[in-house]
Amino acid sequence: MAITVDASGDLSPEEQKRLKADLHRSLFRNKVRACLLVAPLVVFILVTFVAPIGNMLIRSVEDPQVNEYMPLTSAALQDWDGQELPDEAIFAALAQDLIAGRESKEIGKAATRLNYESSGMRSLIMGSARKISRIEPPYKEALIEADKDWADIDNWKVIKRLSSPYTTSYYVAALDMETSPDGEVSFVPENQQIYLKLFWRTLWMSMLITAMTVLLGYPVSYFLASLPVKKANVLMILVLLPFWTSLLVRTSSWIAMLQSQGILNDLLVWLGIIADEQRLQMIYNALGTVIAMTHILLPFMILPLYSVMKTVPPSYLRAARSLGANPWTAFWQVYLPQTIPGISAGAILVFILAIGYYITPALVGGQSGQFIGNLIAYHMQGSLNWGMAAALGVMLLVLVMGIYGLYSRFVGVNNVKLG
Repeated sequence: MAITVDASGDLSPEEQKRLKADLHRSLFRNKVRACLLVAPLVVFILVTFVAPIGNMLIRSVEDPQVNEYMPLTSAALQDWDGQELPDEAIFAALAQDLIAGRESKEIGKAATRLNYESSGMRSLIMGSARKISRIEPPYKEALIEADKDWADIDNWKVIKRLSSPYTTSYYVAALDMETSPDGEVSFVPENQQIYLKLFWRTLWMSMLITAMTVLLGYPVSYFLASLPVKKANVLMILVLLPFWTSLLVRTSSWIAMLQSQGILNDLLVWLGIIADEQRLQMIYNALGTVIAMTHILLPFMILPLYSVMKTVPPSYLRAARSLGANPWTAFWQVYLPQTIPGISAGAILVFILAIGYYITPALVGGQSGQFIGNLIAYHMQGSLNWGMAAALGVMLLVLVMGIYGLYSRFVGVNNVKLG
């Protein structure tokens, strides 16, 4: 349709409206096209990132076992004041739950959950479930006669506290604290504390590994950046070569190198640096974890450093030298400040990877070189305490986000560059 104009050369009102409508339609089509292009990425992020984190958050506070597998007891205890032993009605509800749970073979799930909170509860629940077919009313006297622990009011307080479908007890335990039967929270004795020490060990060892990769990666990156492009590309293959080898193989090779009868100790003995009976223990401890993880994560520091260093013109250093600066002053005041973005990017990348590492500490860390990720894996695969694993995972996530927030506050996201 042709566009008509009036005598003054302006578009008529109808034409203006039609052009605006066409413009809106064109913009809308562009927005729809852009949304369709990013939709697969959004779905991927939701499925692989947001959904697992959401599920972890829910599991860390979800506690349905007692409420689901001992429903009558949970409901009956809601009005119990906790001052004296429950009455016959509550004991009868317990007996009915034991009968139903034994028939369905699911009472053990509630017993296991109660045992996490109070040692001995599983034996009490399962033992009573095996005897319940021979127990007759009145249930209060019969159950106490079958197991005197039913006369312990603290056991009933634990059952009542865990009868809610949601709980904070996993976070309490993850902070090395315990809840008394009366609901008071306090720290466990220091010799029984595990999680806070592991969090601290994970934090400082990750920082140490990050610092080691900076110290080792900076001169390597500087050397690569100072070479001609062809030579640098050939040597960069050596940096990327570890990525072509399985992580498990690389970690296992460090076991062969660092053990008491390994290659490194044999070399030190052959050179006369140490005696044969004084071989160093460099494996199954924190030292082994630091060495192996520094080697594994070093390429993640070299790559961003090299990318940033390639953008620094060599003429800057020559200009500083021509103005009277010595080599150290030229490097410290001219070259290093321009490579800070690469150091920042490499440091945050290596640190986040290190703090959540699992395989390497599990293989070479021993008892003193384990990270919090290893304990999370234990609760997932060994103890099957998924609620505890989820709580530890959430705390690790909060710790990483907090450190990133401080990093962004003092270093600045704008100073993090990859080239």
